[in-house]
Amino acid sequence: MNWITKSVHEGTDNVRLDRALSSLFPEHSRNYLARLIEQGHVSVDTKLATKTSLRVSAGQSIRVEFPPPAASRVESQEIPLTILFEDENIVVINKPPGLVVHPAAGHADQTLVNALLFHIKDLSGVGGELRPGIVHRLDKDTSGVMVIAKSDRSHRALAEAWGTDRVRKEYLALVYGTPAKERGTIDTSIGRDLRNRKRMTVTAAGRRAVTDYEIVERLRYVSLLRCTLRTGRTHQIRVHLKHLGHPIVGDPVYSGPQWKGIPDQKVRHVLAEMKRQALHASRITIDGRVFEAPLAEDIASVISRLR
Repeated sequence: MNWITKSVHEGTDNVRLDRALSSLFPEHSRNYLARLIEQGHVSVDTKLATKTSLRVSAGQSIRVEFPPPAASRVESQEIPLTILFEDENIVVINKPPGLVVHPAAGHADQTLVNALLFHIKDLSGVGGELRPGIVHRLDKDTSGVMVIAKSDRSHRALAEAWGTDRVRKEYLALVYGTPAKERGTIDTSIGRDLRNRKRMTVTAAGRRAVTDYEIVERLRYVSLLRCTLRTGRTHQIRVHLKHLGHPIVGDPVYSGPQWKGIPDQKVRHVLAEMKRQALHASRITIDGRVFEAPLAEDIASVISRLR
């Protein structure tokens, strides 16, 4: 068993154990951590805890035993991957749009994990048999740079750095309109939309989310923005830009076909061809090491035709 002991974050009070673990170990899914609790792999202040609903507070010590990774039941599949960098610890890829990161309901195969198992033979098992090597995720239709761990040691090191100022994540987004300010910061709370569980929304009941943005280029009826994440909430950039009043072109959840209201027929035609959210993870910096992915062809084509 690999075991790790951490203290509940300052400011945390009377929070469910499974939620506290999700905050302490963001590299793992909440379902996986809940299973560890129920299977007797978690102790709170040296006492075994088997109920996910147990309440914990700041200062309490949580010890988690991580079982050795089980042999993966996920099949390797020969899916093309663009590898940007690789060494003995990590592999950095340029994820194409339309590729789901890991198997889940509705996506049993043809995922990034299936492709990784074909191309990389020594992936970290920390993420569990369905998510080997996966430290962070991109939405299915978001393209760009992703960092994958090749060893358990590198996986834990990356997970520890993730969510701190040691890691800087930058995205390029093509949005409707142009923000009034050249650059700014969006600081809100984001949580699940109670009217539509597949959406996130700005809500006081959510968790704090902070996004910095700046205008990279002004185009006709749209703008290219650079967004830098200070936190990592689900759909954060997509929700924040909608909240700002400048939703991402092509976003089927938070934008819709707003191009229909543009008076210029040529611009309407170009934007209508953007069939997914025009969001691209362009750069990740980890402890000063920079990994970049060139802008995806479909977004670059739209920009070029609008210039």
